[in-house]
Amino acid sequence: MEAATAPEAALRPTLKVKEASPADADGPQASPRRGTGSPLPQLLPPIEEHPKIWLPWALRQTYIRKVGDTVNLLIPFQGKPKPQAIWTRDGCALDTSRVSVRNGERDSILFIREAQRADSGRYQLSVQLGGLEATATIDILVIERPGPPQSIKLVDVWGSSATLEWTPPQDMGNAALLGYTVQKADTKSGLWFTVLERCRRASCTVPNLIVGNSYAFRVFAENQCGLSKNAPVTADLAHIQKAATVYRTEGFAQRDFSEAPKFTQPLADCTTVIGYDTQLFCCVRASPKPKIIWLKNKMDIQGNPKYRALTHLGICSLEIRKPGPFDGGIYTCKAVNPLGEASVDCRVDVKAPN
Repeated sequence: MEAATAPEAALRPTLKVKEASPADADGPQASPRRGTGSPLPQLLPPIEEHPKIWLPWALRQTYIRKVGDTVNLLIPFQGKPKPQAIWTRDGCALDTSRVSVRNGERDSILFIREAQRADSGRYQLSVQLGGLEATATIDILVIERPGPPQSIKLVDVWGSSATLEWTPPQDMGNAALLGYTVQKADTKSGLWFTVLERCRRASCTVPNLIVGNSYAFRVFAENQCGLSKNAPVTADLAHIQKAATVYRTEGFAQRDFSEAPKFTQPLADCTTVIGYDTQLFCCVRASPKPKIIWLKNKMDIQGNPKYRALTHLGICSLEIRKPGPFDGGIYTCKAVNPLGEASVDCRVDVKAPN
């Protein structure tokens, strides 16, 4: 059939199809009126099943992926005969160089091989059948690790604590910051240790630093992807100085330990047997050290080879070697120092063996 010219088309009656409603979809389709001499238009197929999208629960909130991850969304829908599925992003057509779409009989798949932050946006799936339409909206957010804080400085050092300040990163990684991680390293070991995690403010105080050490600090920014790759380090070191300690000695009176001789253990009377060695013991206390003199019957026996006198730590002893019948009598131990003198006596009896 030859195509009608423009004047003829203007005179021809126009077919208008009312936008279908659910009530109209259930009833019989209205037949368009045919004008005189116009060709018979094709009738629209009846709608057996209204279009509807079954959006998974996981996609009813923001769908978050990391940079480089694959986005593969399968959205089931219904409609009979087969409806037309159309994807848009922020109200515009998709960039087919980055996003692939496959429409099946009962589902539609949106695929991005390696997601980039530029792929973030509001994606809308529209399923159209006749005059009916069902839509579903999916928010996709592609994130990455944030950039490092721009700078960090050491504000103050007091006692065993240091105060730090820094500025937030310029690039948040397309996601909200969870906080900052603060680390310290002493100059002796050079090892970094975390002292604070997810600090919300751009400043903090690091306590309990070791006295005598010097410390450097660095700060990482953190979002849902993790910590920033780099971290600024303080230009100045925090030197934890030892506090000056002044020791004051209280004056006290010097005690005088000078003492005249005094016997704390006297001599004891004893009886010995002829030919058997005998020892006499006593204890004396004095300061300064006293001179010990042994007497027999008030006669000095110092230097007599028959006797051996010893003094050690205030214990005085006299050994009578193989005493004879004439070695009995009164023995005296006398202690003398500049402060005075003291003496103790004992009786020694010598008898013949049985």
